[in-house]
Amino acid sequence: MTLDPVLVKRSFAAVAPHGPVVAEYFYRHLFEHDPALRGLFAEHLDEQQDRLFAALGALVTHLEDTDTALGLLRDLGTRHAAHGALVEHFPAVGASLLATLAHYAGDEWTPETEAAWTAVYAVVSDTMGAALTEARSA
Repeated sequence: MTLDPVLVKRSFAAVAPHGPVVAEYFYRHLFEHDPALRGLFAEHLDEQQDRLFAALGALVTHLEDTDTALGLLRDLGTRHAAHGALVEHFPAVGASLLATLAHYAGDEWTPETEAAWTAVYAVVSDTMGAALTEARSA
């Protein structure tokens, strides 16, 4: 897997104009494929959807600024620990993220783009997972 910032940024640029519906699709997909995760979230997801899209945008923006990107992910992992998230949830979240990006990226979604996003999500899950685990054990 190769983390290719150009492919990630190009595909996210194709996804971004869809705005809030991207996050709606993500959560719908996530809860359809792992209904047990629904209980971790508030009944109304408007604010959560905004935060998800903002976090994705920040990650993509800072993808080549490793210190900033990893700091964002560590902070997210720590905050997710307080909401009952577990490392075991990350594969379902990753699958829903990739499905959502593929749905909205259109022609920008290629096997190479999927590989690039898979590499990004590996960093996301490793970094957030480590911070989440550390926060839960503190």
